[in-house]
Amino acid sequence: MAKTRVATLSRKTAETDITVKLTVDGKGMSKIDTGIPFFDHMLTLFAKHGLFDLEVKARGDVAVDYHHTVEDVGIVLGEAFKTALGDKLGLKRYGFFILPMDEALARVVIDLGGRPHLVYDVSAPTMFVRDFNLALVKEFFRAFANTVGANVHVKLVYGEEPHHVVEAVFKSFARALDAASQIEPRAADRLPSTKGKL
Repeated sequence: MAKTRVATLSRKTAETDITVKLTVDGKGMSKIDTGIPFFDHMLTLFAKHGLFDLEVKARGDVAVDYHHTVEDVGIVLGEAFKTALGDKLGLKRYGFFILPMDEALARVVIDLGGRPHLVYDVSAPTMFVRDFNLALVKEFFRAFANTVGANVHVKLVYGEEPHHVVEAVFKSFARALDAASQIEPRAADRLPSTKGKL
């Protein structure tokens, strides 16, 4: 019988109050409310294209800046994946995807091997979508990688329109993470490491 890989986690600080409900082996259903419309859109795309069922409820000091909310959602989402993936037996561990969005092309490569690291090579001619600073996307991925314990490489191959750039990155991230979080039936009782530990 397959394991049910789910997690519900909450984190409250003086700056944010966040609850995340995650089903790794889902259908792409989502209910996202962070108080930041563009970020909600990206997380909705992430759930849809990764086939993760995801609920995010976040309240933060967005009147000051979006930074705390975006970063802390990355932390809690990383914690949720770490919890849901459990002992990592049979985990495929690695995943990558190259995804086009009109003129933009993004590549994301992930290793869920327990060694947190982020390489982020993304820039756009304009670093804002309305009032959302695209520099915050890097903070989200750094928080996620550090918390879940993943090596994440994000590369914008090319792209011009900032919305397309970030959308390509989030969709590619979703597909890569979906691939990395799958169970390999031929090794369902083993860890994907010669060290014997992840």
